[in-house]
Amino acid sequence: MSNILVIDDEQGIRTVLKDVFEDEGHRAFLAEDGFKGFRILETDSIDLVILDVWLPNMGGIDVLKRIKEEYPDIEVVIISGHANIKVAVDAVKLGAFDFLEKPLSLDKTITVVENALKMETLKKENRSLKRTLFMEDRIVGSSKKMTDIYKLIEQSSQSNARILILGDNGTGKELVAREIHRRSRRADGPFIELNCAAIPDTLIESELFGHEKGAFTDALGRRKGKFELAHKGTMFLDEIADMSFATQAKVLRVIQELKFERIGGEESIEVDVRIIAATNKDIEKEISERRFREDLYFRLNVIPIYVPRLRERIEDLDELIQYFMVKSKRAADNDSKTFSKAAMDILRSYSWPGNIRELKNFIERVNIMSEEKVISPQTVRLNLRVLKGSEGDEFYKPFTDMKLNEARDKFEREMIILKLADNDNNISHTSESLGITPSSLHNKVRKFGIKINRLT
Repeated sequence: MSNILVIDDEQGIRTVLKDVFEDEGHRAFLAEDGFKGFRILETDSIDLVILDVWLPNMGGIDVLKRIKEEYPDIEVVIISGHANIKVAVDAVKLGAFDFLEKPLSLDKTITVVENALKMETLKKENRSLKRTLFMEDRIVGSSKKMTDIYKLIEQSSQSNARILILGDNGTGKELVAREIHRRSRRADGPFIELNCAAIPDTLIESELFGHEKGAFTDALGRRKGKFELAHKGTMFLDEIADMSFATQAKVLRVIQELKFERIGGEESIEVDVRIIAATNKDIEKEISERRFREDLYFRLNVIPIYVPRLRERIEDLDELIQYFMVKSKRAADNDSKTFSKAAMDILRSYSWPGNIRELKNFIERVNIMSEEKVISPQTVRLNLRVLKGSEGDEFYKPFTDMKLNEARDKFEREMIILKLADNDNNISHTSESLGITPSSLHNKVRKFGIKINRLT
């Protein structure tokens, strides 16, 4: 059953279409003008709009434009008299699915509506497929600490209990939140994320609750907030400890009542939303220093999940490296690169202050900058320097104004010179350590104008 909204000022047409759609197993919503139509769109989940061109108060073309701005995924079918065919064709150019000419043909109306609903279903499936294919990463690791997290995810996902995820930057807190949503009964609903640290205090309330037209200087139209967009789904408040004290109070009220008003509005909007929050800060310290509300903490912290630092689960390093190596493998490479035993020893002893995010960036860099099939300790040291402050800044400085190919050539030349020195300019040994053939090495030596004293 689909929900179809009919916006037409003729009661007879509204009644006929209602009967037709209900006979076909759909649910019909009726509105005599655009304003009443938008009130229905705001409160009900509509799959298709049947829209007359000529309407009182707000013309059909203006209604169409606003629907496409505020509800771009909803298909619209235009109803038009014979004299208005050009207008109907123009409406299709503006994004309408099709048009029906008055007097309406029952068979054609049913055919156009079913085709439009099929298109809307295909769009939903496509969005769902994209979410599956393009989710940036998944949780990786089989250590005891990660096994405990998997159990918490499994135990908590089917409930509506609020969750507070704690952990350093780069540990994967968002991935945990997404996995909980994916396993929950809300998986078909939206997953809406707001990074509280990235939004200025002056804008965060508008982001959260939305606003009405004219609520403030730049409010040129009505806008739904994150809470409203997350209806029937999950709201992920990332870095919630960076939210101002005043905004915390308003978020607390929404969590308690699950209703709010848009900025500049008087209508109370009820939502069905599950809240997952996260922070990288010591939340109890924030409370003691009066930067975070204790009552909000207790509301959010129904199920706490701590995501460990990478150095706290270093036994997962091999699995993580293999995962990122496959993900960042260049199309031209037949197989993923591997690390030598000595290189892995360096990686295991490194502290990884940036956690999983730092490891991912390191692996991507190595895949781009190195031609080695088996990554050497020298390559690891050279690329880890980029991650280690001023020493890394000096390494990276020569590459900052280069295009990727230029940077790769420069890095490759310096790596070959380094490897030749390590192997006493022996071409066979050097090519073996670089993971390339002697002939390829000879070609690169000539290409980069490298002068060596002895070739063997």
